[in-house]
Amino acid sequence: MAELAPIHPCLWFDDQAREAMEFYVEVFPDSRIDRIDEYPDESLDEHFRGMSGKVLNGRFTLNGVPFTCLDGGPLFRFNESISFIVSCADQAEIDHYWERLSHEPDAEACGWCKDRFGVSWQIVPADMEELTRRPEQIRAMMRQKKIVIAELENA
Repeated sequence: MAELAPIHPCLWFDDQAREAMEFYVEVFPDSRIDRIDEYPDESLDEHFRGMSGKVLNGRFTLNGVPFTCLDGGPLFRFNESISFIVSCADQAEIDHYWERLSHEPDAEACGWCKDRFGVSWQIVPADMEELTRRPEQIRAMMRQKKIVIAELENA
């Protein structure tokens, strides 16, 4: 059995864990689904009713970072209080991730977006601290949805 990293995120999906893993490994380089354990056959125990074939424990790696996920039902929902930062080398990389991950235009602000599963992402340049040193750069960033590096450099 593979060892868990000392700390890594676990994502609770209603019933979309497998779909989410497949989607994310297509979006990020150096990514793979490492393991999927399904809930036992529901005929074995009433606690598994309706869960047969769903993900009990999914392990996947995105750009070298380990994740765990599960199908736990609709009890919990993702919200913006937790997000994943994607540090991008250039505008092309920002554009790539933004195009693939941003799904809810109303949730877009300052490089933050929300994907089709409700997970929040911050798609930002690797040198974001350098690009937001001056107040006019911060004002420019606050007006943006997707980060546009040239606008921050020219502010």
